[in-house]
Amino acid sequence: MQERIEVGQMVFVTDGAMGVGAVRETRGEDIVVNIQNAGDFVLPVSAVRDVHSGKVLLDLDRLEPDVVEALRHVHDAEAPPYAVLDPKDGTPDDTKRTH
Repeated sequence: MQERIEVGQMVFVTDGAMGVGAVRETRGEDIVVNIQNAGDFVLPVSAVRDVHSGKVLLDLDRLEPDVVEALRHVHDAEAPPYAVLDPKDGTPDDTKRTH
């Protein structure tokens, strides 16, 4: 059984990767997600692949192109001393997309 989406849960592109944002609001069939370095996006609940262990995993194939593009740049504005080791960690990998 899939857990309920709740405000404050971290959002991920893939399980085991770095988070890309957090749930800010739930609105019935939509959720508002703050994507790092890009701001708030309203996403349909149908774009959520799974919810478990307090994590929301997105289904890239169900997201609008502007959301996927924002996900590719979540680490762009990080200051070098605090930047992730791999700036692509947690971002969409085009080789895994089905379309």
